[in-house]
Amino acid sequence: MSKPPKSVSDACASWLRTCERNELERSTLKAYRSHARIHIEPKIGDLLLNELTRSDVRDFMDELIDEGVSRALVKKIMVSLRAILSEAVEREWATHNVAAEVKVKRGSRRDAKRIEIPTKDEIRTIIDNAPASHRAMFVTAIFTGMRISELRGLTWEAIDFDRKVIRVFQRADEYCEIGLPKSRAGAREIPMAPIVVNTLKDWEKSAPKSDLGLVFPNSVGKVQNYSNIYNRVFKPMLVKNGIVDEDGNAKFGIHALRHAAASLFIEQGWNPKKIQTLLGHASITMTMDVYGHLFENAEEDVSMFEKLERDLLAA
Repeated sequence: MSKPPKSVSDACASWLRTCERNELERSTLKAYRSHARIHIEPKIGDLLLNELTRSDVRDFMDELIDEGVSRALVKKIMVSLRAILSEAVEREWATHNVAAEVKVKRGSRRDAKRIEIPTKDEIRTIIDNAPASHRAMFVTAIFTGMRISELRGLTWEAIDFDRKVIRVFQRADEYCEIGLPKSRAGAREIPMAPIVVNTLKDWEKSAPKSDLGLVFPNSVGKVQNYSNIYNRVFKPMLVKNGIVDEDGNAKFGIHALRHAAASLFIEQGWNPKKIQTLLGHASITMTMDVYGHLFENAEEDVSMFEKLERDLLAA
C-alpha cells in the first residue's frame, strides 16, 4: 500500500525538526520558523511535493516581491525553501529540488540603496563623546570592524596584547547566549591599532567583573543586551551630539561603526580580499556588494589610464 503524498507543509515541519535536532542558534531557528510559517506555508504549503514545479516556485518568489518583501529577505526565504525541498528529496518525498535553479534577480540600479557611512568628523565625535561605560567598545568597533555581536561576546582571553591582535571565535546572539561566529569566515584574527591597545588596557582596569571573562559585560558581569546598548547609550549619544537625520532622530545604528571601519580600511588602499578577511565576510562578493562603490576613485582611474598610455607609447 503506497503512502499518501507529502505536501510542502510536511517538508517544512520535517526541516524545522531537523534544524532543532542540529541545535542551531535560537535566533537562526526563529528566522527559519518565520520563513516557513509566515511566508512559505501560507502560500504554497498545501501544494504536493510530487506536483511542485519550478513555475510554482517562481510564482511564489515573484508574489513575495510584488507584495513589497525586500529582495534581501526574499533571498533568505528562498535559501530556506531550497533547504526544505532538499529535506524532502532526502526523505524520498520528492525526486528533485525544483527550487535549486530559481534565483532572485538583482533589483535595478535605481532600486539599490547605498549604505550611509559616518564621516570622519562624525567618527571623531563618537570617539570623543562616547560615555566612559561604552567608549572602549565603540573604539574597538571603529578600528577593527567587529560586529556588535562579536564585541558583546568578546573575552579577555581572546585579546593578545603581546601580538596586538584580537581573536574572534565566538559571538553573543540576540538572546545573549554565546555561540560560534556567523560563518566559518567569522573566526579570524584582527590586528589592533595603538588606540585600541591603549584603550583596552585602560578599560581592563575599570571594567565590570565577569565570571564569563567578558570584555564588555553589563553591570553584573553578564552579556549586554543589544537593545540596551542602542537605546540607552548609542542613540542618546548621537542625538546629544547632533549626529541626527532631518527629523532629528539618531542618524545611524550601531552597525554603522562596522561600516566606518570598512571605509577606513578601503581609504588606506587595502585590497578587497584583505578587507573581506578582516570583516569576516563569507565571500568577496559580499564585501564588494556592500562596499564596492567605496573602491571607486575617478581621479585615480584617469591617472591609471594616463600611465597605461605612457607605458605603451614611450618605447
